[in-house]
Amino acid sequence: MTLYYTLVFMLLLAEMGIFMMLVLPIPFTWRKKLFQFISENPVVAKLQYGMKITFIFILILFVDSVNRVYRVTRELSESPRGGSGASMGPERLEVQARKFYSQRNMYLCGFTLFLSLILNRTYSLILDVLRLEEKVAKYQGKNAGTGGAAPGGDVALKKELEKKTKDLEAMKAQAEGLAREYNELSDRYEAAQTKETVPRKRL
Repeated sequence: MTLYYTLVFMLLLAEMGIFMMLVLPIPFTWRKKLFQFISENPVVAKLQYGMKITFIFILILFVDSVNRVYRVTRELSESPRGGSGASMGPERLEVQARKFYSQRNMYLCGFTLFLSLILNRTYSLILDVLRLEEKVAKYQGKNAGTGGAAPGGDVALKKELEKKTKDLEAMKAQAEGLAREYNELSDRYEAAQTKETVPRKRL
């Protein structure tokens, strides 16, 4: 295996190790600190940028290996000789060896690229899960991982509910007062109307 394919293989092993670390059941606080460090560290950001460039080169190697597999397969299919192992001759064996190496390189580069996409998606999904867990812990009135009462949790909601209840009671009292005054005014108006109509009937 050439040097660059050896490097690709080492990168594939590193990706497998990182994926196993992402999948491991780590406590919430440790996972949060780890992902906070990864997302905020400038060295990690530069490393991620370098990895993107590396994956572009691996994509070029993948396209080249696919092209070689296609050419070797076509060469084997166009070969007039048939038969098995011993009767193939050295030329056909050499072509089949080239086909094997080309397929190995294609699979190596392909799996490396595919695992990089999986790692990227898994990383973003874990970040979303961490944000959602923080929101749930805040709504439940508990600190993430500690179980204590958080500021702005149930206590704040209860205070707000009490305030709304008091406002509602005040509005009810005000509505009852307005209804009482309306009834009194309507009674006075009816009494005034009856007083005006009685003298007119007498005239």
